[in-house]
Amino acid sequence: MAITQIDLDDDALAEAMRLSGAKSKKETVNLALREYAARHRRIAALDHHATAARGWDYEGWKDLHRAGKAPTE
Repeated sequence: MAITQIDLDDDALAEAMRLSGAKSKKETVNLALREYAARHRRIAALDHHATAARGWDYEGWKDLHRAGKAPTE
């Protein structure tokens, strides 16, 4: 693990520690970095799905879905 010295906003760090329940500054910063990266991965995934959905034929899907649920005799 790399050792890096940075100046942090004391109020923001204290609030993040309180909200997360982290016991140390190091734990708080590492948690914040992991959550930041995860958030951006989720945003990218949502963007990917939204882009894919633009070409989705919803009405055609509904027709196929209804046909598959039609009662059989």
